[in-house]
Amino acid sequence: MKKLLITRLLPDATLAAARARYDVTLRDAAQGLTPDEAAAALRAYDAILPTLGDQFVKGAFAGDIRCGVLANFGVGYNHIDVDAAKMAGVVVSNTPDVVTDATADIGMTLILSTCRRAGEGERLVRAGHWTGWAPTQMLGTHVTGKRVGIIGMGRIGQAVARRCHYGFDMPVIYYNRSPKDVDVPARQVDTLEALMAQSDIVVVTVPGGGRNAHLIDAGALAAMKPTGIFINIARGDVVDEDALIAALQTGQIAGAGLDVFAKEPFVPKALRALENVVLLPHLGTAALEVREAMGQMALDNIIAWDEGRPPPQAV
Repeated sequence: MKKLLITRLLPDATLAAARARYDVTLRDAAQGLTPDEAAAALRAYDAILPTLGDQFVKGAFAGDIRCGVLANFGVGYNHIDVDAAKMAGVVVSNTPDVVTDATADIGMTLILSTCRRAGEGERLVRAGHWTGWAPTQMLGTHVTGKRVGIIGMGRIGQAVARRCHYGFDMPVIYYNRSPKDVDVPARQVDTLEALMAQSDIVVVTVPGGGRNAHLIDAGALAAMKPTGIFINIARGDVVDEDALIAALQTGQIAGAGLDVFAKEPFVPKALRALENVVLLPHLGTAALEVREAMGQMALDNIIAWDEGRPPPQAV
């Protein structure tokens, strides 16, 4: 029976399915594997089911590798050096598709919460400071009909676009590094700066790492309207966090909604102190049925590798 390491506590259904087929070691820890721990795991296990925070950096793949597959739990895999893995003969897979709708739903949650100042309003009520309804109280941004700009028009970007267009009558524009046809009424713009300048609400859905690191920098934020709302449901490293904090502090943009952060779970004190930002603890796929589907997809990739078949979601 092959040895499988699962690096974080997963839903019961996933653990039961894995234990029925493999000799499972469950690492019940809140934090991900360090590079040294990742290197040791690659030498000790036949297969690994890792997730966000596990640092499978280039150096972890040095020496004799026992592991044949890293079946990542999650669509994003910027915590894995895929090139180094391939050089070491380790297959890497992820869990796309099953996360699309849940992540897009969190995008809409952040759009609505940020535009309508829902976080501020709840804090006001909980603190006992609400004095009653008033015609000019907590005026926010009306969402219906506003132009949304989507950065990265993959599965999740298109799911957000459909919700915005069909649900809220929002004109959709998008920026993608390559030309892309989509099945929702939308207009592709040529540059990131053009998208930032033309949008009332900007939503980031690109993969993290690589060329996308700090894609949203001070210059990109400066191109936004002062009434603009910025939403990130991608990865924290896509945004220059210091530049975003400065833009929010100075009123360069009106607000932001964030589900991801540059150094999770650390969130800068300056960001937490701001009233014009909604902060969520990476809830993108946090629904039981979604997490169960992710776990089964990751396990199916391991089984395919074990049976000598190409993993269906190999990256």
